[in-house]
Amino acid sequence: MTDIRSIPWDSYREYPVEEIKERAASFRAEMQRRRSVRAFSRRAAPREIIEECLRAAASAPSGANMQPWHFVVVSDPVTKKQIRAAAEKEEYEFYHGRAGEEWLGALSALGTDYQKPFLETAPYLIVVLAQAYGVSPEGRQVKHYYVRESVGIATGILLAAIHHAGLAALPYTPTRPGFLNEILGRPENERPFLVLVVGYPADGVRVPDMEKKALHEVATFV
Repeated sequence: MTDIRSIPWDSYREYPVEEIKERAASFRAEMQRRRSVRAFSRRAAPREIIEECLRAAASAPSGANMQPWHFVVVSDPVTKKQIRAAAEKEEYEFYHGRAGEEWLGALSALGTDYQKPFLETAPYLIVVLAQAYGVSPEGRQVKHYYVRESVGIATGILLAAIHHAGLAALPYTPTRPGFLNEILGRPENERPFLVLVVGYPADGVRVPDMEKKALHEVATFV
C-alpha cells in the first residue's frame, strides 16, 4: 500500500447520542425553512459574509482532491446588467420555442417567465464554475475527476451556508450559460454550473406554496 502523508483528525468532535439526534433535527428544521425567492432587496450585505460562505463551500470533498471549482462573485451593477440582458435573451428563446409543453407546464407552478430582474436587484450573483481540467503553473493540463459530482457537493454546502448565515439564495440555471464565460472573461476549461442569486429577500416577498416529498418517498433503508 502506498504511504500517504496524513495528520491526526484533531478537529473531530464526538457528541452524546442524544445530542447528535438534537443536532440532526435542528439542522433539518433550519434547512426546511430555506426557500428559493425570486424577489430581492437592493440592500447590501457585507462581503465578509459571502467570503465565509465560500470558504465553507471550498471545504467540500472532491474527486482526487482536485477541487475543480471556481466562484465568481459579481456585485458590479454594470456587469449584473449585462448578465441580466444576456440571460433574458436566452430565456426568451427558451420560453418561446425551445422548451416543450411538458417543461413549461412544470414551470407554470413556479410562476416563472423569461424576465429575470433578480439578476440586477440582488446584491450578489455567485457564478459557480466547473473546471473540466486544471492548468499547472507551467501551462500543462491537469486531469480532474468526478467534476460535476464534486462541484454539486460544493454548491450544496454553499447554499446551506448562505441560508445558515441568514441570507436568501436562488439557484438559477440558464439553459445556455456560455454567455457567462464571455461576460466574465473565464477560460475555456471552465463551464458555468449555476448562478446563486444572493441577498436579502424583498419586503413582503411571497413564495410558491409547495411541499417536499416525504422521507419514505426519497429514501430506502436496506
